[in-house]
Amino acid sequence: MPFEIGIMTFGEVTTDPRTGSTPSPRQRVRETVEQARVADQVGLDVFGVGEHHRTDFVGSAPTVLLAAAAEHTENIRLTSSVTVLSSDDPVRVWEQFATIDQLSGGRAEIIAGRGSYSESFPLFGYDLGDYAELFREKLDLLLAIREQNPLTWQGRLRPSLVDADIAPRAFGDTIPVWVGVGGSPASAVSTGRLGLPMAMALLLGPITFHERTLALYREAAASAGHDADALPVSINTHGYVGATSQGARDLMYPSFVQGMAENNHQRGAGFPLSRPSFDALSAPGAGLLVGSPQEVVDKLLAYHELYGLDRAIVHMGFGGMAQKDHLEAIERLGTEVAPVVRREVAAAERSAA
Repeated sequence: MPFEIGIMTFGEVTTDPRTGSTPSPRQRVRETVEQARVADQVGLDVFGVGEHHRTDFVGSAPTVLLAAAAEHTENIRLTSSVTVLSSDDPVRVWEQFATIDQLSGGRAEIIAGRGSYSESFPLFGYDLGDYAELFREKLDLLLAIREQNPLTWQGRLRPSLVDADIAPRAFGDTIPVWVGVGGSPASAVSTGRLGLPMAMALLLGPITFHERTLALYREAAASAGHDADALPVSINTHGYVGATSQGARDLMYPSFVQGMAENNHQRGAGFPLSRPSFDALSAPGAGLLVGSPQEVVDKLLAYHELYGLDRAIVHMGFGGMAQKDHLEAIERLGTEVAPVVRREVAAAERSAA
């Protein structure tokens, strides 16, 4: 598959650290749809919305936001990032994404995950003690729904289905299902065994953070009889594309540290991050995709060389960044970064062939 570049958002309702203003939920949902529209216009490949069930996010129903985005876009793929499948019902997940697929003419996909935020489990009546088994069983059901209709299925934690007619179906042949993996060896192995695409999430750390994750994934895939090298892999990480390297860091840091303190899944005071630490995490060997267009190009190419990536999704605007600054970064990513990366990756692949 050609190298894909996209963006994602959690739709945080966070105070802008520069102005002190806090967006209303209505403002934030409208801004989210606008981000998708601009990303589509500048030629990006993927737009994702994360799922969170707290008042400091507007993404409790990502499928609704993606459906709205479908009506304002033409080409961009529309994905969850992630769907917390463990606390959802696979039948409803399929129905909602298949509806988006119909609305968008075949542009829907699902990134399924266990969820690093745990609010949805008690909210929907699930026991965190069943965390791992819930995901395994529900992913099995989701994949079965994708492959067969009507469907007879039996599990332990979810009521069985007998000749269930689940509609609508996909607009085209299928809906892609990726699995989001944050670094858990068991998750990488199980995803590889299933032969599913893997979306590696990198919050903070070095660019090499997922080397072991990827090795385990490909080893498990090969052992299960899959063509491990042909399975799509992505990196999802925070970033910002500025006009200059220093300007990008100066603009991203206040919002990012605000988001890490207020919106991070850790409790208490959140995750404190000093400016020297942020700058270190933005260095060439570190994971954050922040800097000038050329700097982001260089790091994306480094990621591709290290992991053999097929896709990169950048989480921009985290922590209350002004919409104007967010949209400018989306435009730079689409017009100044993506074309160069696609061209360089394609040239490298031709040389290697």
